[in-house]
Amino acid sequence: MLLPRSALSALELRLGVPSRAFRVVTVEVDLDPLDLVRSGASAFGFAGFFASPEGRSIGGIGAARRFSSAGPGRLLAVDAPTRHLPAGATLLVGFGFGDDEPAGAEWSGFAPAAAVVPEVTVIREGGRSHLVVAVPPGSDGGGLLTLLSTLERPASLTDASEADEEVEARPAPADYVGLVDEAVGAIRVGSFAKVVLARSVVVRRTLPIDAFAVVARLRAAHPSSWVFGWQEGEAVFVGASPELLVARRGEHVHLSPLAGSAPRSADPEQDRRLGEALLASAKDRSEHELVITDAMHRLAPLVAGLHRSPTPQLHRFPSVQHLATPISGTTAARALELAAVLHPTAAVGGVPRAEAQRFIARAETIERGWYAGGIGWVDDTGDGEFAIALRCALLRGDTAVAYAGSGIVADSQPAAELEETRLKLRPMLDLLT
Repeated sequence: MLLPRSALSALELRLGVPSRAFRVVTVEVDLDPLDLVRSGASAFGFAGFFASPEGRSIGGIGAARRFSSAGPGRLLAVDAPTRHLPAGATLLVGFGFGDDEPAGAEWSGFAPAAAVVPEVTVIREGGRSHLVVAVPPGSDGGGLLTLLSTLERPASLTDASEADEEVEARPAPADYVGLVDEAVGAIRVGSFAKVVLARSVVVRRTLPIDAFAVVARLRAAHPSSWVFGWQEGEAVFVGASPELLVARRGEHVHLSPLAGSAPRSADPEQDRRLGEALLASAKDRSEHELVITDAMHRLAPLVAGLHRSPTPQLHRFPSVQHLATPISGTTAARALELAAVLHPTAAVGGVPRAEAQRFIARAETIERGWYAGGIGWVDDTGDGEFAIALRCALLRGDTAVAYAGSGIVADSQPAAELEETRLKLRPMLDLLT
């Protein structure tokens, strides 16, 4: 069985008799949060997982409390009720790129912003883990404990089953190149300084896709990324993001925006030269500075002692490397308040924000949904951590839609921007095809 009988007995003892209050009880348990999700996701309409490179991971199944909202104030709206939750409550949070309901049928079930207190959560940090059970008023949790007693450890990961697949690019590569060329033209006449344009690749397989097994493979392959999975009914949004939107622990806030990209090479010397060329690239440094300046400006009213690294660093991932600049400071603002002022960053939208977003709404032919939105966690104290939802795919049955985008500035070369999206799509497509 997945959970030891001692943990189930301890939970039963702590829950006791039904209560008129919403309750959260915790016991220590030696369990990987992703094992909980892989074992229990099929029994619940909601399941979620989030892991950071620093080693903290959270997995939850079921929805004891769910808060959702739409519109420009959606992140503050889902944050408001978290202030009144019992001590020890942790929520998984996800939100889309846009303020409104995703229009595409593939995103059915995904609210513009959602925060969920799972019925069962495992949180692992510093080599230790604990199990959290949330019980609604009037319940002793007996039915939930019975269900937990039936869960078995998930099977070991094996090679993906052989399956045929069809692959379709949306828009077609030539059309994406044309879209980039149009954006460059608009930038050169002063319509905006930067815009991020996205595209998708649809993979249709002859066999269903085990979504949280994909998450497990992403975690193994991308330990320096923020790895996530969010299940709404039959659909699961998965990814291994290279970029932190923002994190808040106590009064400390930090982020490290990315912009400017170059490929990797298996040859160490060539890889070093590619990185040095990226650091020296006037085009990429200029694009990167737009992103950093925008983030500093938006955080300034909420963050004291705001500090940025004077020069960008290289952050390397399996198929691509990026320019990154750490930013830090102190704040009394809650994590979702910080996310609300930052999203959408110039790394996924553009500069100026309003003009770039209008171009995206008019010109892009795909539905972004939660792509380039955010995903992470918050707790009852206001601490939290959110990754930008990048290097990701939406999985539903035997179909996957993978997403990638590229930042366009005045000096962008359309063919090179298409190739950049291919580099970003490669890790996900390697798992799906």
